[in-house]
Amino acid sequence: MGLMTSLRNRAGLVIFVIGLAIVAFLLGDAINVGTPFWQRSQNEVGSINGEGIDYQNFNVQVDQASQMYQQQMGGASSPQMRGFAVQQVWNQFLTQNLLNQEIDKIGLQVGKEELNSLLFGNNPSPQIIQAFTNPQTGQFDKNYLSAVIEQAKTNPEMNAQWEGLLQNVRNERLNQKYTNLINNSIYTTSLEAEYDYNSRNKLANFKYVMLDYASVKDSEIKLTDADYKEYYDKNKNAFKNPEEIRTLEYVLFDAKPNSADSALVLGEIQKLKTDLQASTNDSSFVTINSENKYPVRYYTKGQLSPALDSVAFQTAAGTVVGPFLTENVYEIAKVIAVKNSPDSVNASHILINPATEGGVDKAMAKADSIKNLIQGGASLSALAVEFSADPNSKNNAGEIGTLTRGAFPELDETLFEGKTGDVKVVSTNYGVHIVKINRQIGNSQIAKLAIVDKSINSGKETTDAAYSKANQFYTAVNKDNFNDIAKQQNVEILKNDRTVAMDNMLGGVEVPRELIRWAFEAKNGEVSDKVYETTDNFIVARVTNIQPKGIQPLESVKTLIEPVVKNLVKARMLKEKMNNALSGAGNIDQVAQKLGKNVQTVDNVVLANPVIPGVAVENAVVGTVFGLQPNKPSKSIEGKQGVYAVQVAGFVNPKALAGEELTTQQKQITEAKSQRSWGTILKALQDNAKIVDNRIKFY
Repeated sequence: MGLMTSLRNRAGLVIFVIGLAIVAFLLGDAINVGTPFWQRSQNEVGSINGEGIDYQNFNVQVDQASQMYQQQMGGASSPQMRGFAVQQVWNQFLTQNLLNQEIDKIGLQVGKEELNSLLFGNNPSPQIIQAFTNPQTGQFDKNYLSAVIEQAKTNPEMNAQWEGLLQNVRNERLNQKYTNLINNSIYTTSLEAEYDYNSRNKLANFKYVMLDYASVKDSEIKLTDADYKEYYDKNKNAFKNPEEIRTLEYVLFDAKPNSADSALVLGEIQKLKTDLQASTNDSSFVTINSENKYPVRYYTKGQLSPALDSVAFQTAAGTVVGPFLTENVYEIAKVIAVKNSPDSVNASHILINPATEGGVDKAMAKADSIKNLIQGGASLSALAVEFSADPNSKNNAGEIGTLTRGAFPELDETLFEGKTGDVKVVSTNYGVHIVKINRQIGNSQIAKLAIVDKSINSGKETTDAAYSKANQFYTAVNKDNFNDIAKQQNVEILKNDRTVAMDNMLGGVEVPRELIRWAFEAKNGEVSDKVYETTDNFIVARVTNIQPKGIQPLESVKTLIEPVVKNLVKARMLKEKMNNALSGAGNIDQVAQKLGKNVQTVDNVVLANPVIPGVAVENAVVGTVFGLQPNKPSKSIEGKQGVYAVQVAGFVNPKALAGEELTTQQKQITEAKSQRSWGTILKALQDNAKIVDNRIKFY
């Protein structure tokens, strides 16, 4: 199959390993020497502390990540899938660039001997092991690694892949060193361990009385600018946007297929059923008439849609079954044959490369000679080592392992239609194979099918009607009358409060990136520049709020914080009432009596879980409890649900930590800190970095 083909087929080498590997490799070349500054900036997806990210290099990684998602999820690529890929690659660039800058600052390096050890030593890099482990044997294959290195010297494509993987090995090692430095700096004192242990195990029993904020009507209070400012100043960091956020209002005009569209497609598929029954060239018929163009081949149970799967294996050959409706798609299928077949086949092969043998004819002749030797008693294993052009089979004595039907479609007929012990010569796009069937495993029904499918799509009449409504609305609205026109035309206005630049969804509906790009270029209040089209809708939108990156001004969050500011003002009123009741009271029962309230009792509360049963999480209240002496009422406490006064009945102290138990507690806390440290460090690096994100210009 050739080294490049084999390399592509190895699990993860191109798609998974290289997905992150080339990132750091490309970052070093992200800015081309000699390119004018203004031109460089135009081609930059973004920059991190002044280091630009070139669009072309970035997009290579996006393409690879998109292919990976497509292989994992199946089906055709979608805008949403590509959006995931763009975000993944951005995060990779961001993470690796920030770490590289930190690693450079402290002078961490990977020496030549250290790198060689990561490739060929007793403990190779996990990336190398993953890339060069034989999938059949599960063993790390050093011979294959050496073969790739040799071919990379003369093959530019493979050299780029190898250099990317090599850089990833370096980065992996540098990141590990950096992580070790951080983790080695993390320590937990015995006092910390004791505090954590007590917070989870010390029990408090207490009584409380509460004046609920809900007891004060909103109409009884008046909010001032000073009230808003007081809360805002105490909680500014809670209003920090990591990126610009825009609020969009929009109207969707439904263009999904209706019953008439479904009936039309049903009529088409029923006519195709008659034509398929009469067809004498099923493969050509499928190619011409089917949307997905499934190959005419044998299928096993479970590979088909449930409806088709339930009848295909019990139907006489020559019969066309269906139509079946599955997820908005009609299917029909001609059952060409039904029979029993092995579930899998264990085989060996030798690959002859026609390019090195002087053409296909000479390769076939050589393959026939080798076949005769094998049938005469010669060892296929030895001949594979001597002649095979496939490094997998050469290094594994010809073994290609156990294959299921469809794993290697070009050899399916040879492997599954033959019998154990057969040796056959087969020509494929990879070259000429000498294949030996070692054993066939299992036996179950298979059906050869010609499948034709048609999706139910919106017809012109449906689409035109939806667009007409959308256009009627669009031509009537402006930034001042959006709500009025929506009400007149009886359409619903939807809202997406927190739209960010790389979104591709509004309220669960996938929308074109062009719409989001418009939204981030528009001024506040502007209506979309046209009617936009989604998969099943037309959409008209307007921008109603813009929140820039960074801490939001008070005016932008005033509506958001109004409920808690109301509670702030109510708390002042209720604290005065509570303080009056506390004045001169010797216990919590006297306080409750003055307030006309009942005393509530709480048992077995721990500081680590500050919940007052049936009320809410009340950090300030429970925290106060653990700082009180028993049998004395507290001062008034401003909580989340109301204003409280508490009195401790008593504490139940756990067994004291000592010796090995204390050491174990310290170790557990340190491990927990280490697990959190990586994310904490990355967040700190991002918060302190100058990050320019221009992705919306390109995606």
